[in-house]
Amino acid sequence: MSTFRLILVPGIVSLAVTLLRLTGELNQWSKALFNPEAGGGFALVGIAWLVPIFGVYFAMKLRPSGRTASGWSIMGFAALAIVAFFTVFYTLIAVLGLDLTRPTMAALGANVAASLVALSLAYYGSGALGRVLFAYGLAARIPVILVMLLAILGDWGTHYDVMPPGVDVALNPWSKWFFIGVVPQLGVWMAFTVAVGALFGGLALVIAERRRTAVRTA
Repeated sequence: MSTFRLILVPGIVSLAVTLLRLTGELNQWSKALFNPEAGGGFALVGIAWLVPIFGVYFAMKLRPSGRTASGWSIMGFAALAIVAFFTVFYTLIAVLGLDLTRPTMAALGANVAASLVALSLAYYGSGALGRVLFAYGLAARIPVILVMLLAILGDWGTHYDVMPPGVDVALNPWSKWFFIGVVPQLGVWMAFTVAVGALFGGLALVIAERRRTAVRTA
């Protein structure tokens, strides 16, 4: 099965969830489901929750082909990627003496650097699964970037266009979109998608292999 076919349905599902969330926030539906505050406040309707599910889905779809790496290896690299992100990011913040409440280019650079390190570790350590998760991440996040642009230009008052709390820097719409839209979506959220998806996908492969071994033994 091609990567396109693998990510087609998950990509459509993610787009549907994004549009549903936007609709819920615009209509001021339940905050528990559709939180319009900056960052989304762990709202229950959101595509981030789909990552573990699709990580398992992709791993199980790839498993019969024998293209996946060892489940333990995938999990190890995914965990390493997550640790590496926080280590690199907060080390750079401390070394550069940055204030996280202000969107400076230096803070943006620290985010990008940490995301690239984490994404690289998870991507290359996951083999075929990492490549599929990367493609899915683009399919899920590019629509969000476009929605954020429209929300910022229209000042919709959703989590797609609200500045982080405590940030009082005045930005023009395009700069704002770049800082809170393009970079986070293609940076930290891509790293999150590949690393967390691989973590759960690797776990699914380990469980599947143990079950297979148990059946053979029996």
